[in-house]
Amino acid sequence: MLNKPIEEIIVQNGKIIGVKSEGEIARCKQLICDPSYVKDRVEKVGQVIRVICILSHPIKNTNGANSCQIIIPQNQVSRKSGIYVCMISFAHNVAAQGKYIAMVSTTVKTKEPEKEIRPALEFLEPIEQKCVSISDLLVPKDLETESQIFISRTYDATHVFSNRN
Repeated sequence: MLNKPIEEIIVQNGKIIGVKSEGEIARCKQLICDPSYVKDRVEKVGQVIRVICILSHPIKNTNGANSCQIIIPQNQVSRKSGIYVCMISFAHNVAAQGKYIAMVSTTVKTKEPEKEIRPALEFLEPIEQKCVSISDLLVPKDLETESQIFISRTYDATHVFSNRN
């Protein structure tokens, strides 16, 4: 069923029995899936802003490092959550020679999420290009053990730092 569109998740008597795709039913006793497949079984608990930045230089004060991870603590920027920065570079074969890719993320707390990450972006300047996205944080609503539908959480702002999700 990989790389096929999901038409329906088939539940009978409160338990998963299969997944329908392109007219075919794959029978199962358990389903492990991303929240996007079961929107009626998840709830929004917040949002995350993520910014991917293209740089022509390493991050200041990192001794010219080709990669690094930086956590700007919440109390240092008067926030309720930290700001996370991860930088990788041409040395990792993910960018053109002499280029660096910095990813910045934090949990959204206001109606102006781009202002919330400004301290990290200022730290990265000059930035050649940036791509901003804001996504919902979704978590399962039920215990899943009855339905046998196990739903992952969406990635939080720390996704590049840990494997908690």
